[in-house]
Amino acid sequence: MVDLKSTYNKIAKDWAKDHSKDTWWIDGTDKFLSLLEPKASILDVGCGSGYKSKYMDEKGFNITGIDFSKEMIRLAKKKAPSAKFFTRDINKPLRFGNSFDGIFAHAVLLHIPKKEVTAVLKNIIGLLKTGGFFNVAVKEIWPDQKEEEILKENDYGYDYERYFTYFTSDELKKYIRDAGLEVVAADIKTSGKTNWIQIIARK
Repeated sequence: MVDLKSTYNKIAKDWAKDHSKDTWWIDGTDKFLSLLEPKASILDVGCGSGYKSKYMDEKGFNITGIDFSKEMIRLAKKKAPSAKFFTRDINKPLRFGNSFDGIFAHAVLLHIPKKEVTAVLKNIIGLLKTGGFFNVAVKEIWPDQKEEEILKENDYGYDYERYFTYFTSDELKKYIRDAGLEVVAADIKTSGKTNWIQIIARK
């Protein structure tokens, strides 16, 4: 199995620069934020280098970001100094004494094997308040594409590997409903060669 944590520690700076101009997520995020009260608490799961945390922080929300990559968390603290960031692994107990009004999980489940998605969702959603909103985004599977694969990449001039899981919209909705949430909005946005499935659900 790929050591994804080591990979993201290795590529953190290059990844952050590469994704700093992404815009596919903005409309869906604005919809998610519109459902929350001003200054609501949001947990950004798999926050990466913090550019989405910064976006939500600057709109007045109370942001806590988590990522299993210490290097990503270091970058996030620089990018959004008024947010709170912690190194956490979503495959383990998340150790928060409080719950959140919203949970934001973009490009996170796409690294989780499908046999583990239900347990990971349960772990994350356990931190969501009743009536709170969950915003998730994953990559849509293409026709004839493998559901899960290890990609060997060299985008930044050196070799690294990442594990990916791909979903259909209906499949992701079922995972979310099985976790006890109600789907309230769904959309697919295209960015380059990727279709991003975005779903908002209420607990």
